[in-house]
Amino acid sequence: MTVLNTQQIQEILPHRYPMLMLDTVEELEPGERAVAIKNISINEEIFQGHFPGNPTFPGALTVEALAQTGAVALLSLPEFKGKTAYFGGIKKARYRKMVRPGDQLRLEVKLDRLRGNVGSGKGIAYIDGKKATTAELTFIVGD
Repeated sequence: MTVLNTQQIQEILPHRYPMLMLDTVEELEPGERAVAIKNISINEEIFQGHFPGNPTFPGALTVEALAQTGAVALLSLPEFKGKTAYFGGIKKARYRKMVRPGDQLRLEVKLDRLRGNVGSGKGIAYIDGKKATTAELTFIVGD
């Protein structure tokens, strides 16, 4: 069940094409966790150069999609409405499975700490129920 569609996500996140990495948000507990979907399409610009004849979605963009999922969870809190969540750090990023056109990423982020305007959490991107990418993320909320 979709909780937020693309237009509703854009009301929370400042990202726009080509940097908006979320298609839908399926689960949302503001300040706690979010689950989002990113459909990987061969029509994405990145595949023109990464890599011709061997299209592979960059791991850095998968981590960005996880960060946007965490940002939705964080920015859904009333005190952060209209703010921007910036990357404060990435730890222990692990890439376990290549992401290719036709894949659907299920992005799960659980926030585990929030102090003032700094939050952190753990993210896992799945393809067909298997871990593709994991990372620990830190967010800084600003104007």
